[in-house]
Formats: sequence, C-alpha cells, structure tokens
Amino acid sequence: MNLDIKGLRVLVTAGANGIGLAIARAFAGEGAKVHICDVDTEALAALKTSDPALTQTVCDVADRDSVKALFAETTTVLGGLDVLVNNAGVAGPTAKVDEMNPEDWDRCLQICLTGQFNCARLAVPFLRESKNASIVNISSAAGRLGFAMRTPYAAAKWGVIGFSKSLSIELGPDNIRVNAILPGLVAGDRQRRVLEAKAQQRGISFAEMEKTAFSYTSIKDYVTPQEIADQIVFMCSPKGRTISGQAISICGDTQMLG
Repeated sequence: MNLDIKGLRVLVTAGANGIGLAIARAFAGEGAKVHICDVDTEALAALKTSDPALTQTVCDVADRDSVKALFAETTTVLGGLDVLVNNAGVAGPTAKVDEMNPEDWDRCLQICLTGQFNCARLAVPFLRESKNASIVNISSAAGRLGFAMRTPYAAAKWGVIGFSKSLSIELGPDNIRVNAILPGLVAGDRQRRVLEAKAQQRGISFAEMEKTAFSYTSIKDYVTPQEIADQIVFMCSPKGRTISGQAISICGDTQMLG
C-alpha cells in the first residue's frame, strides 16, 4: 500500500530504542524525514552508524529548556513539522502507594504526561502550517485499566488520553488530528523489567507473573513494537485524515492488568 508520506516531517521522542525506534524506522521506510530525540546518548551514537538518515538531538522532555532547544533544531533540520509522536515515557516505580517515594511519583508524571504537553505546545504552531498534521500520544492499556502498585504510571497514562481528546477538539479547526495509542504487553526489555518487579513484589517467579498477565488477554502473545509503528504510520498518512480524538488499543484484547 502506498501511504503517500514521502517527505513527511516527523519528530519521535525517545526514538533511540524500543517502540520509538520502531516508529522512527517505519516512517523512514516510507520515505519520511525523521528526527528523533532521546536521553540515551550511547543509543543515539550507535544510530549514527546503523540509521544515519535519522537526525537526532539529546533531549529530556521533562526539561522545558531542553525541549525548546529540541524544537529549534528539529524544525531547522526538517524545514518544519508535520507529525509529532510523543513516545517518551518511563515505567515509574512498582510500589504500594503508602510506601512510594514521592519523588518517583513526580518524575513519572513529569516525563509521561507533562513531557507530552511540553512538546505539543511547541509543535502546534508548526503543525498549523502543515497540510497533513498529526499528534500521536503514546498512552497504555494502563490508561484505561487500573494497575495496582503502578499508580503513577496509570495516572499519567489516563491523563494522556484526556489530554489527547481535549487537544483533538481544540486543534480540529486547524486540521490537526490528535490520537492516543494504548499498547498492551509489548515485547522488549522494558516490559520484562516491569513484570520482574511485579513478580518480586508478589514473591512469585517471572514465569508465574507472565502467565498471570496473559491470563487477562484474549491473544496470548506480546504486542511487537513494529505492530504499534505500523498503526501510527497509517494514522499519520493521508489515509488516516479523519481519524482523530481516538484512544486506539493495540493490546491483544487486554481486559485487566494484574
């Protein structure tokens, strides 16, 4: 299928690893011009060899000065902006609410929720000049389901959905579409670390924790970063021009988070 996005100007936050890198590569594979940012300087350095077409900036999305510098560089390199993918996030702490370090709570929300605001507010003036403008905010299945011992992460990801829906209404008259993507159990090191932490908290093995997690899904398999990337690229193409204000789950029909 020809998605007709050659030359599309795309910014992917936290694009040096995992889901973000899959998204960046998927856009680039369709001929888009892609800029990424990340705090992982080693991963960024490696991409200069493996993916030289991906231009890059070191940026912490929770730091507004850093985000300001990111947008100055991104829009200069790309010559504008058509798509913002707010992918940056952290797993946050795994702990009971009364035993949680408040600083861990703050940091999780600063990155997972406020970081999306920090980027979106600077992206909008450029997106208004685009003929195919989109914002995609990465939420989570935790953004529609309760998640015991992961309260800051769930709270942030629920917030992302409200942020996305509100922005879609606000920016619709500017022909800027805004959607949230809600991944389920995603294959990769980050998901493994989350399950390991929960297994430790419960005093069970990783295998038992993994089995419990999949007991709440219809499809007993991990979502791949590529599957998430494919959905996002389609939504941001002209073929997705009327998809806006949606919270789209890619989760194998996850009914509960254990």
